[in-house]
Amino acid sequence: MAVSEPSIDAQGEAPVTTGFWALTLGSIGVVFGDIGTSPLYAFREAVSHAANKAPPTPAIVLGVLSLILWSLFIVVTAKYVLLLLRADNNGEGGTLSLMALGQRAMGHRSWLLMALGVVGASMFIGDSMITPAISVLSAVEGLKLATPALEHYVVPLTVIILIALFSVQSRGTARVATAFGPVMALWFVTIAVLGLLHISDDPTVLYAINPWYAVYFMLNHGVIGLVTMGLVFLAVTGGEALYADLGHFGRKPIQSAWFYLVLPALLLNYFGQGALVLAHPAAIENTFYRMAPEPMLLPLVILATAATVIASQAVITGAYSLIRQAVQLGLLPRFEVRYTSETHAGQIYLPRVNTLLLIGVLLLVGMFHTSSGLASAYGIAVSTTMVADGIMGFIVVWKLWNWRAATAALLVFPLVVVDIAFFSANLLKLLEGAWVPLLFGLMMVVVIWTWRRGAALLIEKTRRTEVPLLDLVKSLEKRPPHVVKGTAVFLTSDPNFVPTALLHNLKHNKVLHEHNVIITIETAHTPRVDPLERVHMESISEKFATVRLRFGFMESPNVPRALGIARKLGWQFDIMSTSFFVSRRSLKPAAKSEMPKWQDRLFIALSRSANDATDYFQIPTGRVVEVGTQVTI
Repeated sequence: MAVSEPSIDAQGEAPVTTGFWALTLGSIGVVFGDIGTSPLYAFREAVSHAANKAPPTPAIVLGVLSLILWSLFIVVTAKYVLLLLRADNNGEGGTLSLMALGQRAMGHRSWLLMALGVVGASMFIGDSMITPAISVLSAVEGLKLATPALEHYVVPLTVIILIALFSVQSRGTARVATAFGPVMALWFVTIAVLGLLHISDDPTVLYAINPWYAVYFMLNHGVIGLVTMGLVFLAVTGGEALYADLGHFGRKPIQSAWFYLVLPALLLNYFGQGALVLAHPAAIENTFYRMAPEPMLLPLVILATAATVIASQAVITGAYSLIRQAVQLGLLPRFEVRYTSETHAGQIYLPRVNTLLLIGVLLLVGMFHTSSGLASAYGIAVSTTMVADGIMGFIVVWKLWNWRAATAALLVFPLVVVDIAFFSANLLKLLEGAWVPLLFGLMMVVVIWTWRRGAALLIEKTRRTEVPLLDLVKSLEKRPPHVVKGTAVFLTSDPNFVPTALLHNLKHNKVLHEHNVIITIETAHTPRVDPLERVHMESISEKFATVRLRFGFMESPNVPRALGIARKLGWQFDIMSTSFFVSRRSLKPAAKSEMPKWQDRLFIALSRSANDATDYFQIPTGRVVEVGTQVTI
C-alpha cells in the first residue's frame, strides 16, 4: 500500500500529497547537507588539534572518534531525531516555531522564551554565513592534493562558486532542488563505500564504539581535550536543520533518511578515516581525500563541491524562511519577499537578505582563507542555538505534553548538559575566530531588540492621540460629511481606534465613502491558519465594518485573496471599486527619547528600510492611497 503524507501550501488552501519515499529522498537532499559534508573537515581538525602537530597516537584517534560517534548518537539522534521532531507546531519545526509552541504552552508571552528564540534565531543567521564558506572551501581544497600547483587558486575558485551560488537565488531553487536528493544520496553512498574500504586498514578502530575511549581522552587531555571537543562539535553542526525543515518533509521521512542512510554512512566514513590514520598517521593532513584512490580523487572533489553547494543552498533558503518568520512575528521590519515558484509558496527570495549573506560569506573567506581557519569560528553559533532549543524543549515537554517537571528534567536535562558542554568548549576558541559568529549574532539581537522596543514606543506614543472608533462613528452619524460612492479599506494595528489615514481623509478631504472597512492583520502562533478561520467580520454601523485577517507566521499575508473569502460572509468585495488607504509614517528623532540616541537612529533607519506595506500585503498598487504623517520618537 502506498504511504503518503499531506502538506499544505503557504496560503493553507490546497493540500498536496507527496509520496513517502519522495519526501525521504527530498529530505536527504535538503535536511542533511550540512551534517553530511562534515566528514570533509571534522575528524581531521579534531585529531590534528589534539595531536598538536605531532603524529596522532591511537589513544587520540580512538578518543576523538568515540567523541564524534557518541555526539551523533546523543545530540542528533536522541535530542533532535527522537525528541524534538515530535515537538511540532502544527507540523512545523525550528527555533521560532519552538518559541511559539512554548509560549502557547505557557499561556502567555514569556520573556525567557522570547529571549531564547531571538538568540537562537540570531545565531542561526551567523551559521548561515559560515556554512557556505567552510563547506565550499573544504571541498575545493581537495584540488591541492590532485594538483599541488592549484593551491593558490583555491580561494579565488571558492569565491567564484559562492558568488555564482548567491547570484542564482533570484531564479528560484525549484529546478535545482529536484537534483538535490539524488546527488546527496550518491554522496552518502560514496562516503560509506570509502569508509568500508579503509576499516580493514586497522579493525581496532571499531573499539571507538566504547564510550570509555571518549571519557579517557577527556580525562587525560585537560584544556586541550575541551578545545578538541569544540572541534568534535563540527561533526554534528546541521543537526538543528533536522528540526527546522520538519514542515517541509514531515517527521517520518526525516527519521527514515537518518536511520537508513545518513547515520550509517557517517559512521562508516568516520570509522574509515580513523582506521586510515591508525595505519598511516601522516594521512591526517587531509584524511577524507586520502581515502580515495588517486584516479578517483578529482571526481570526488567535484562530487564534494556539489554536495557542499547543496549544503550551502539548504542553509541559505533556511535563512530566508527564518527571516520571514521573524518579520511575521514582529521581530524585524518588513523585508521584500519575492516568490520564485507558482506552485510552492515556501520557495522565496529575499534580495536584501541575500546580499547581506553574500557579503558576510565573502568576508569570512577573505579573513580565514582555509577551512582549518574557519573551523575555529564554526560551532559557537550552532551550539548556542542548540542550548536554546534544549531549554525551550524542556518547557514544551513539561507544560504542553503535561509531563511531571522531574520526569521532563530527567529526559531533557542530560541533553542540555551536553549542549552546554559543547557551547563551553566552543567558547575556548573565542580569540581564534569564534568571535565572528558571536558578533553576527549579537548584531542581530541588537537589531531585533531595537525594532521591538521602538515599535512598542511608537504604538504607545501614537495611541495618546488616537480617537476611539465607536466615538467617531456616533459623531459621523450626527453630523455626516459628504458621502462618495465606493468602498474604502483602512489598515490598522488596533481596530478599536480610528486609523490615521481615515482621520486625515476626513480632516483634509472632508469626505466619507459609503462603505468603510477597518482591517486588522494578525499573526497567529501557529505556522498556518485554516482558511475557514482566516476572516472575521463585524458590522459596526451602516457605513462601517471591521475585518480581522489572521495569517500563520510562516504564511505570506495576501490581503486581496483573504478578502475574497469575505464574499462568503456576505461582503460584496469588488477590487475595482475599492480603495486601500495606508498611513505612511515619517519618523523624526525627538529631543527627548526613551531610547539612547544610537538606538533611536537605528530604529528610524530600520523603519525607512522596511518594505512598502502595499507590496508586503500584496495589495494592487493602482488601488492604494497613501497618507503621510510625521511622528517624533
